[in-house]
Amino acid sequence: MKTSTALASLTLTLLAAGLPVQAHHSFAAQYDAAKPITLTGKVTKVEWTNPHIYIYMDVPDEKTGSAVNWALEMGGPNALIRLGWTRNSLKPDDLITVEGSLAKDGSHLANAKSIVMTATGKKMLAGSSGGTGGTGGGAEER
Repeated sequence: MKTSTALASLTLTLLAAGLPVQAHHSFAAQYDAAKPITLTGKVTKVEWTNPHIYIYMDVPDEKTGSAVNWALEMGGPNALIRLGWTRNSLKPDDLITVEGSLAKDGSHLANAKSIVMTATGKKMLAGSSGGTGGTGGGAEER
């Protein structure tokens, strides 16, 4: 009995060790708070998953006018629920303005601090881990 229990325990340990590990990063490792950005465009996709929610939006390029798809990292689902978000707060084709911080690598990635719904003017905090304005408070009316 002891042998089968030990073998089962060892098997579970090895299986758990083999699972992919998703590294969690700090804000400062990926984003530059000294490089704020404001983007206005149309939501193309919302990924409501742990550990962070991502929204994707098409933003017109100032030089060419063609759409550039941006990825915007927000807080985790629980943090956003506490801030007044639901899975249906943002949908594809919603027009929004996002304030946030650029990624250090120069990609079309930013950490969102707040989002304003163009249709209603409603401003929502994005649960950002990057300094002020992200995790305190909730929905604001503009």
